[in-house]
Amino acid sequence: GITIDVAYRYFATPKRKFIIADTPGHEQYTRNMVTGASTADAAIILIDATRVDFNGEEPALLPQTKRHSAILKLLGTPHIIVAVNKLDLLGFDRAAYEKIVSAYRKLAAQISLNADIRFIPISALGGDNIVNPSSNTPWYQGEPLLPLLENLPAAQSKTEHQPACFPVQRVARQDGSSSDDFRGYQGRLEAGRLKTGGEVKILPAGHTARIAQIHTPQGPAEEAAAGEVLTVTLDRDIDISRGDAIVSADSPIQPAKQIQAAVCWFDDTPLNTGRRYLLKHTTRTTAAKIKSISYVWDVHTLSRVTAADTLKTNDIGRLNITLQQPLNAVPYTENTALGAFILIDEATNHTVAAGMIGREHGESDSFEI
Repeated sequence: GITIDVAYRYFATPKRKFIIADTPGHEQYTRNMVTGASTADAAIILIDATRVDFNGEEPALLPQTKRHSAILKLLGTPHIIVAVNKLDLLGFDRAAYEKIVSAYRKLAAQISLNADIRFIPISALGGDNIVNPSSNTPWYQGEPLLPLLENLPAAQSKTEHQPACFPVQRVARQDGSSSDDFRGYQGRLEAGRLKTGGEVKILPAGHTARIAQIHTPQGPAEEAAAGEVLTVTLDRDIDISRGDAIVSADSPIQPAKQIQAAVCWFDDTPLNTGRRYLLKHTTRTTAAKIKSISYVWDVHTLSRVTAADTLKTNDIGRLNITLQQPLNAVPYTENTALGAFILIDEATNHTVAAGMIGREHGESDSFEI
């Protein structure tokens, strides 16, 4: 009842190291939930069994359960554990637990939540099914919470096998007035691999070159993989600046000035479709205008409001955005680093929204709600 910001706690077991991001449940702090969940490999959705309404034909889950599930869908969180808590206050009633499980499965189907979903009956107060199996739930044959977390499969990186993409964060110069001056391009390789001698192209301009040298914090290297921080030099001088990207010659990325995106609105001031915002994507910041709102998602009815003309604090919607400069846009479902962005209010410098780039018109996204 008091969590406002995300609280991080670190611990380890003999099998695995963990970072817990404890995020707020209240609607007022949806933006904090998005922040905490954005880098999570797994999420625990905690359902208070005493607050579920069993009076109808089906149990009524709280709006925050629906909202958090929608956010996890948007972010593509691969593993979701639904922990049904405070069952001690219901006498560890198996029927009540199974009704909640059934209600959540229906919710997951309604929002097309394509994640690995597990269910656990727990009582945090008594430690039931937290570390060891509980004698109060002999009908539950699954793993307790901690062993389940320890045994979840490790996240497999999809980015290493994608075409290379290296957003340039900084251009390092040495002896700039000299004809043989050093010119290195610094940043983090967000997808694929780069090799010395490999052919690359520069986006958005489209110029081509070859990798002359790769420097890592450990020294020169012949090859680098996604996730590494690098300084790269090319075999010829090209006009490259912060925000450009060095990509493999066969990269399918097409710089775009029009994008569709799912957005969670953070700011207290509602979205103004006539106003210019700054959009920050990887290392590029450019002016952006909201061309139109496709829909806003109603967390209570699980429906789309297509007549909406704004987004208010904590609203989730789908926008069509026009950009002043082209972005090297990749769908969020393919690469989270290259598919994510934030919107910034020019006047206040507030981060007003976080967004996830969708696919082209007519194609569906696994995160679409």
